[in-house]
Amino acid sequence: MARVVVLGAGVAGHTAAMILRRKLSRAHEVVVVTPNRLWNWIPSNIWVGVGLRTKEDVTFELGPVYARAGVRYEQAKAVALHPAGDAEEPKPYVVFERTDAEHRGEREKLTYDYLINATGPKLNFGATPGLGPEANTHSVCTFDHAEKTALALGEAIERMKKGEKLTFLIGTGHGTCTCQGAAFEYVFNLEFEIRRAGVRDQARIIFITNENELGDFGVDGMQLRVGGYVIPGKIFAESLFAERGVEWIIGAHVRKVDPGKVEYETLDGEIHEQEFDFAMLLPPFRGADLKAFDAEGKDVTAELFAPSGFMKVDADYKPKPYEEWRAEDWPKTYRSPKYPNVFAAGIAFAPPHAISRPRSTKNGTIVAPAPPRTGMPSGVMGRTVALSIVELIEHGATAKVHEASLANMGAACVASAGASFWSGTAASMTMFPVVPDYERYPQYGRDLGHTTGEIGSAGHWIKEILHYVFLYKAKGHPGWWLIPE
Repeated sequence: MARVVVLGAGVAGHTAAMILRRKLSRAHEVVVVTPNRLWNWIPSNIWVGVGLRTKEDVTFELGPVYARAGVRYEQAKAVALHPAGDAEEPKPYVVFERTDAEHRGEREKLTYDYLINATGPKLNFGATPGLGPEANTHSVCTFDHAEKTALALGEAIERMKKGEKLTFLIGTGHGTCTCQGAAFEYVFNLEFEIRRAGVRDQARIIFITNENELGDFGVDGMQLRVGGYVIPGKIFAESLFAERGVEWIIGAHVRKVDPGKVEYETLDGEIHEQEFDFAMLLPPFRGADLKAFDAEGKDVTAELFAPSGFMKVDADYKPKPYEEWRAEDWPKTYRSPKYPNVFAAGIAFAPPHAISRPRSTKNGTIVAPAPPRTGMPSGVMGRTVALSIVELIEHGATAKVHEASLANMGAACVASAGASFWSGTAASMTMFPVVPDYERYPQYGRDLGHTTGEIGSAGHWIKEILHYVFLYKAKGHPGWWLIPE
């Protein structure tokens, strides 16, 4: 019997666990260790953040789903890995700390034959003084954050109805943030709801981002084939911002947030201030800060994890200038080079470098989007490592290890720009590959036959449908495995 332990139950971890349980015989055990009681369809949190969805609309209880599927579920947070075991326990094991109300804080060991690290991001609000819902800004990173943000937005709209003019600041709260797409979606949903409330003239809306140009999204921008023409993503994005009357600040690192005011630095080295009445700024991400120890108890965290806290896998981590970055730098199997029974999927793996060209201010402050690894790519990675582990368990040395490099993977994104059955819109974008490959596609780095974008009401309907389809899939309802990632 083999035991597979999955750390985390986000898109990557939950996908991996469900596929493992479906593919492996019941002689093998699948265990999910996650601190969360609820599964959250995070892409819909932006709708929670403007009051169009509730917590109940975007979450469900994990326990019953795993019980029905035959997955062992431990509500706990992994804190340490012992991939070589130790004198007391020769098998590899993970130490976890329980997070349920009855046993909170209790620590236990759990041995494994294979392990998937899918712990996702740690929301590093502390990287910027004054950032976050416990300080001076709002967030849509979790459903709880988003619900509080919606309440604050409702209060702001009521103030504008009484005649006040307010400034809304939406975007990234640090120079190394990722997930600019979520900020993009939120700013346009916020603008849409303010317009629908009849107080658009009372609102000044500003988008602040660490992107060097709008439409970068942490993937070095895109060239889009639209109506037979090739259009830079910058033009695609700027036209939408101009149409909706949303101002923008690019190449910005938020240095600190005081009540009602941010201080930020731009690439020219200048320090600026911007006052606001309402701010939703996303934090940078870190890994889960797991510790690792060898058989003698020596701390080997630096061997398994990058300084960011993300796990090292089969990537080329040698420092290189941007001009020497290659598609083959990126991991294919997401397998630890030191411990071949350990994998990392989704946000938990350490990228070899950014995708967008790195930049810094004249003062040396890094202002560069981190590479996105959420959504569809996370699901594909979760599926890939699960299938690899199934092969390893069933075929041993002759097993086929599956591959899913971001440099050979496409992605589709539907970014909401306002939710309404009749007048809602969304930007529908596809790209291939996620990581540009200028050796295969010398002109643009991507295949323009599969890199497209358009905005319209059809995109909104697709986004609505996907909300229900992926909740259905995640709940493990009949035929869930037929729905692609």
